[in-house]
Amino acid sequence: MTASQTHSDTHRAIDAVWRIESARIIAGVARMVNDIGLAEELAQDALVAALEQWPESGVPDNPGAWLMAIAKRRAIDRLRRRQTLERKLEEIGHGLETEDPAPEFDAALEEEPIEDDLLRLVFTACHPVLSTPARVALTLRLLGGLTTEEIARAFLVAEPTIAQRIVRAKRTLAEAGVPFEVPEGAERAGRLASVLEVIYLIFNEGYAATTGTAWIRMDLCQEALRLGRILAELAPREPEVHGLVALMEIQASRARARTGPSGEPVQLRDQNRAHWDQLLIRRGFAALLRAEKLGAPPGPYVLQAAIAACHAQARTAEETDWARIAALYEVLVRLSPSPVVELNRAVALGMAYGPQRGLDLVDALIEEPSLKGYHLLPSVRGDLLARLGRHEEARAEFERAASLTQNASERTLLLDRAAACARP
Repeated sequence: MTASQTHSDTHRAIDAVWRIESARIIAGVARMVNDIGLAEELAQDALVAALEQWPESGVPDNPGAWLMAIAKRRAIDRLRRRQTLERKLEEIGHGLETEDPAPEFDAALEEEPIEDDLLRLVFTACHPVLSTPARVALTLRLLGGLTTEEIARAFLVAEPTIAQRIVRAKRTLAEAGVPFEVPEGAERAGRLASVLEVIYLIFNEGYAATTGTAWIRMDLCQEALRLGRILAELAPREPEVHGLVALMEIQASRARARTGPSGEPVQLRDQNRAHWDQLLIRRGFAALLRAEKLGAPPGPYVLQAAIAACHAQARTAEETDWARIAALYEVLVRLSPSPVVELNRAVALGMAYGPQRGLDLVDALIEEPSLKGYHLLPSVRGDLLARLGRHEEARAEFERAASLTQNASERTLLLDRAAACARP
C-alpha cells in the first residue's frame, strides 16, 4: 500500500470517528467552558490535531478518547488564560498535565457522565430562544456531525445561509446566557417539546421533502431516527420521546414503497405493503409499548404513533381500521388542536364514514388563515370530491394543490390526478 493510500485510509477513519464522536466531545467540553461555540471550536482543534498526527502515528486504539483528551486540554489552556477562573481550573485540570494525551489520559475522563453531557447539548441546541431554522441547523451541526455544506444540500438552502444561521445561533445562546444544563420541572417539559419538534421537523423534511425534485431524502430520515434513538436512551422515562421514535420508525418502514420506478410518489393506499420494512415496524411497536408502559396519558407523539401502528397492522389498505384512526385523531385534536390535525381527521372521517363526512370538515377549514397556502388542503378536498363523483370540482382542486407545492415530484402526481378527473 502506498503512502498516499495510507493517508487516504487514515483520513476516512478520522471522518468516521468524527461523525460518531463529535457530539460527545462538544458536549464534554461545553460543560467545562459553558459555551457551545467555544466547545465546537476546541473540538475542531482536536480534529486538526488528529489530521496532523494520525497519518504518521496511526489511529489510536481509542480514537474518541484521544480526541476528547486533546479537546479538554485545549479547554484547560483557555481557562488558564482567564485569571478569574483559576480556582475552577485547579479543580478540573488536576491530573491533565502530561504532554502526550493519547495513551495516558486521566482515567477520570472515561468516568465522566457523557450521557448527561449529551442531553445538555440536545436541550441547549434546541433552546426556544433560537428560531426554528436555527435550531434545526445547529442540531444537525452539533449532534449530527454534518458539515455546513451537507446541511445546506439536505435543505436545498445556500451554504452561506446555513453558515450564518449556525453562527448567529451560537452567538444568540452566548448573549442570552443560556446555561449548559438539562432544565427541571415545567421548563423541562417545554424544552423537551422544542427538542422533539426539531427532530421531527428533520424527519419530515426527509420523509416528504417540501422543495426540490426528490420526494424522499432518506439521509435526513435516518439522521432524525438516530437522534431520536439517542434521546430515547438519554431520557428513558419520557413517554413522548418513545412516542416520537415509534412514529418515525413506523413511517420510515414505508420508504421503499413510497416511490415508484422513476422516483414518483406512491400514495399510502396504493403502496405494495410487502415492501414495508418489518424490522422497522417491530422497532416502532416496541418503542410504542415502552411509551405506554410508562403509564402517563398519551401525548401528541404517542397518539400519532398509535395512528401509524393502525396502518402498519393492516395487511391491505382495505383492512385499515379507519374508525379507530378517526377516534385517535379526535383525541389528538382535543389535546393538540391545530388546523393540520383537523385536516388529517377529515381524511380519516372520510375513509371511515364516507367522503361527504370528510368534505364537511374540510369545507369548514377553507377560510382558516394558516391553511391558505397549504397545498394539502385542496389535495384532500380534491380526493374527497373525486370519490363523490364531482370530477370537475376535483380537477380544479388538484390543479390548485399542484400550483402550491414546491416539490416537483408531488406536483407531477397532483397534475396526473387532475388529468384523471378530466377523463370520462
